[in-house]
Formats: sequence, structure tokens, C-alpha cells
Amino acid sequence: MRALSSNVGRPIPIGASLKVTDNSGAKIIKVVGVRKFRGSKKRLSKAGIGDIIVGAVQKGKPGMKKQVLLATIVRQKKEFKRANGLRVKFEDNAAVIVSDVAGVPTGTRIKGAVAKEAIDRFPTIGKISSVVV
Repeated sequence: MRALSSNVGRPIPIGASLKVTDNSGAKIIKVVGVRKFRGSKKRLSKAGIGDIIVGAVQKGKPGMKKQVLLATIVRQKKEFKRANGLRVKFEDNAAVIVSDVAGVPTGTRIKGAVAKEAIDRFPTIGKISSVVV
């Protein structure tokens, strides 16, 4: 996992609902935990673009509901600043279901835009994404 080249904040807390943008079968997942989060004691962990989260499926195919899966965040509403001074924000918070910590996606197609920072960290997501911002 590579470091991010821009200053991405972490605006998505535990308990937030995220839209799933791939065709893995899940539609909405709820953030249960954040992998490799280092914070203060008794503070809820937060996630941003490129972070791997642990999520529970709230809506989706009948076999997928209530499963606990790994996902990586590819879009966030809160704007962030890139190294070249450009500010980027999306219209929703979205994630892609991954099969392991290396970031290999379970779906075969990603709907909608994906942040460049997520693709820099996980190149396999970039191979199946249609639009990169």
C-alpha cells in the first residue's frame, strides 16, 4: 500500500452508510471499523479516500445482507486538496468491496468516478474503473 500524494482528510466516521459502486451484489454498507487507523484513546476511527474499512452490508442481494466485508473508499463528499493546488469533491460517499487487504476488488465493473488517490494506492481498482478524477 503506497502513501497518498495529496492531503486527504478523514471525514467518514464509524456508523456512516456508504454506497457501493461495483457489481459485487451489495448496495449499501455501514462502516464498522477502519483498518490501520491510529488515533487517540476512546475516539471513533474515521476513514477517507484510499482507506480500507470493515463494513456490514445493509442493502443488497439476499445472500449478501448482514455479511461483514472489507471495502476501500473511492469517493467522499468532503473536499480535499491535491499537491498541485486543485480541490476535489464528489457528490456522494462511495466504496468498492475488496477481497483482501491488498485491494483486489470482488466486482468486475465500477460505476461512476473514482478518485486518483485511490487508484494510486490500489492499481487493481483502476483497471476496472470507467472514470478517473
